[in-house]
Amino acid sequence: MSLLNRLGLDDDARALIITCVGLGTMHAANVAVEEALRDGLATDATLHVPGPWARGAISIWKDRPIGVGLTLNAEFDHVRWGPITVAPTLLDGDGGFPRTVTDLWEHADTDEVRRECRAQLERAIGWGVDVTHLDGHLLALHGRPEMFDVLLDLAVEFALPISMPADDLDLGFPARDLAADEGIVMADHTVRWRAGVESREAVIAALTDLPAGVTELQVRPTADTPEHRAMTPTWPAGVGDAHLVTHDWGVRAALHRSGAVTTGFAALRSLQRAD
Repeated sequence: MSLLNRLGLDDDARALIITCVGLGTMHAANVAVEEALRDGLATDATLHVPGPWARGAISIWKDRPIGVGLTLNAEFDHVRWGPITVAPTLLDGDGGFPRTVTDLWEHADTDEVRRECRAQLERAIGWGVDVTHLDGHLLALHGRPEMFDVLLDLAVEFALPISMPADDLDLGFPARDLAADEGIVMADHTVRWRAGVESREAVIAALTDLPAGVTELQVRPTADTPEHRAMTPTWPAGVGDAHLVTHDWGVRAALHRSGAVTTGFAALRSLQRAD
């Protein structure tokens, strides 16, 4: 039975999850994600537990359904964050997580990765988060089989869906098949962009050509604040994402024309746990 059928939809239906990633990484993200879910088109969000504003996010999101983006990188030059466990191989020379995924993969010990990711998930649960799904920040846990095993094992143990990479990204190993074999529920399609890339035209195009099935569309909304501008020169992309999922009537019109129904990972989690 297709995922659409399991959700009570016809085979030719289109269902859309609009996920805001970045919750907890900065106050500007917390503000924009809250607005996108309250007043905009967003249907889900992803919390980064080691982020400097994760506790601030919990003041808003405790007991509300959101995902956890397991985090092993700190990509900004001026703001650093690091492991919540003792994990020497997950540190760079500044004492935080590596800035790049490549640097992480070159030095990370898999056992430390496993302990750190479990600790992040358990901390979110301990904070009262109603965890809907798992993701990996910057796809660090998707890009290598040994890393994906960590993500997959946690998804199985905690009965949580996984957010997958974009459909056109070749990982070099059959991640979707491995997850499906373990009974993990995933969106049929995923649309996401490299961080810092303004995505309005791509969002409109994705909604215009939305395929049948369940599609997850990821955005990175952030408010235009001095903090955000100081953190990264790519701040306009996040501000643009915040506008397009909250205030852009062109995006709303494209979603309406697509005929898609919106949903969230909580619905997929219910299916996985029922199985």
